[in-house]
Amino acid sequence: MYASNPLPTLPARPAPAPVPLTVWIARVLVASAFMLTLLAAAALALTALFGLRYRDVIYPGVSAWGLDLSGLTPAEAATAITYAFDYPSSPAITFRDADSAWTATPGQLGLTLDLAATVNAAYDVGRTGNLLADALATFRAWYGGVQVSPVVRYDEAQTLVYLNGVAQVVYRPVLEASLKAEGVTITTTPGQIGRQLDTLATAAAAKLIVLGLRSGEVSLVYVETPPLVLDASAQAAAAQAIVSAPLTLGLAEPREGDPGPWTIDPAALGDMLQVRRVNDGPNAAHYEVGLDPVALRAYLDPLVPPLAVTARDARFIFNDDTRQLEILQASQAARALDVDGTIAAINTALGANQHSAALAFTVTPPAVPDDATAAALGITQLVSQQSTSFAGSTAERITNIQAAAAKFHGLMVAPGATFSFGDNLGDVSLETGFAEALIIYGGRTIRGVGGGVCQVSTTVFRAAYFGGYPIVERYSHAYRVGYYERGPGWQGPGLDATVYTPLVDFKFTNDTPYWLLMETYVDPGAGLITWKFYSTSDGRTVQVSQANVQNVVPAPEPLYEEDASLPSGTIKQVDYAADGADVTVTRTITRDGVVINADEPPMTTHYQPWRAIFNYGPGTTGIPTQAN
Repeated sequence: MYASNPLPTLPARPAPAPVPLTVWIARVLVASAFMLTLLAAAALALTALFGLRYRDVIYPGVSAWGLDLSGLTPAEAATAITYAFDYPSSPAITFRDADSAWTATPGQLGLTLDLAATVNAAYDVGRTGNLLADALATFRAWYGGVQVSPVVRYDEAQTLVYLNGVAQVVYRPVLEASLKAEGVTITTTPGQIGRQLDTLATAAAAKLIVLGLRSGEVSLVYVETPPLVLDASAQAAAAQAIVSAPLTLGLAEPREGDPGPWTIDPAALGDMLQVRRVNDGPNAAHYEVGLDPVALRAYLDPLVPPLAVTARDARFIFNDDTRQLEILQASQAARALDVDGTIAAINTALGANQHSAALAFTVTPPAVPDDATAAALGITQLVSQQSTSFAGSTAERITNIQAAAAKFHGLMVAPGATFSFGDNLGDVSLETGFAEALIIYGGRTIRGVGGGVCQVSTTVFRAAYFGGYPIVERYSHAYRVGYYERGPGWQGPGLDATVYTPLVDFKFTNDTPYWLLMETYVDPGAGLITWKFYSTSDGRTVQVSQANVQNVVPAPEPLYEEDASLPSGTIKQVDYAADGADVTVTRTITRDGVVINADEPPMTTHYQPWRAIFNYGPGTTGIPTQAN
């Protein structure tokens, strides 16, 4: 057996160390870059070869306006595009206004094809000079196709020129509604809203379609201007209604004796009809129809006097026992035709299609109503009373005294008011209850209506004078009258008061803070008229001096005058003798011992000497010889 020598044991080899991740990444990137480089080189080589193949023609897949331009030279492409791109001459844009329309070609609106720029855009696909970008562009064109939009030029001014022509056709002027009234004929024409084409706005809408190389419809855009009055048909109908029937005017609450009603026929209404244009502001107006206030006023003014009613205070007597007022005559409110109010009422009624209207009035209540009380008016006692005698008067004179005195019975005088005998007496005539009696007129005593009224005015004058009231206006008779120098309360001349309306009046003022109530009483049997003042005394006392008679002038010799109306042998006295004189009377008014009328002048009267006058019939004998 052979012995063997074993091999020596070698130490174990260590396992290889793992490759770091970053190294692996680096190796992959290097390999990728190498591959990309190879690919890029290949692509560049292919691009170069492709460029050589299509050096002077348009690359495959390039088209414009749907026309394939692959392989065409620029000149060939220009010819092809010229024939294919007909959009500028196509009737593509329609401008519409309701039922009217205008169709234009884009060329008419200013669109033109820039052929050179369009061909260049097609030829330049893949020819930017950037090899990689060009390679990608040519690939995209070859693989999927590239559509080049035609290059166009747009002159908006041509669109505006075109639309200006349309504007002339569609223009509408502003027309205002008219309304005319000629008598009962009413005519009206409607207004019209003005419109003007807004060429800029319309052109802007068209531009969007044209530059999109599309066809489409554009609604015309307008600037509208409404008239101030667009429609007057309602006012025309109102005007026609006004003249369609007569208008009746009347009083809402007529009194007995009131005039009316009044009727205005349609023809007269037509003459009065007024059409008025009223501005509602800077941009609006309307018509108003109604009757002309001036014409209505001319119609209504004559109605003012007959419809006027004067205010009348209630009349009372003072009951001396109960010290209360007892009504004699009811009060009456004043009434005056309100012309302006009536005009308004008429037009309001007509506006409501009513052909009757009530007259309008201004009503003023009386100062003293029926329910006035003595306490409220300050009437508590008798403050003055005077009587004068008319004994021996004729029946006619007594009639006049009674008629005149009745005008003042129960009359009230307000505090601070001035009483006028003439204003309250009213009309003196046979129709108002007066008779003919002797009066002084023109220097003679003659017969006239109202003779004896001065007996009444003299009596109230004395009541005011002795009552201490200020005398505002007083006239004496021309000569001394015997009636006024006798009777109770006063003897002598100087305190008479004549009246002859409207020229000669008697007035005094109630200068107290209380109302004054007048009562008049006529006693024909005793021949006396008595005037009473009821009020409240303010503490005044009155003293009247005796009459101071001076410068007495005897009456002239009697005058005899022949009167053909008298029978022969008849002598009739028609005027009576009276001596002339100057008479002065003074009064002193005191309150609490203080004189309150120190500045009041004396009451002075100048009486003319008055001769007796006799009338005689023709052939009467024994007539005294007349002195020259």
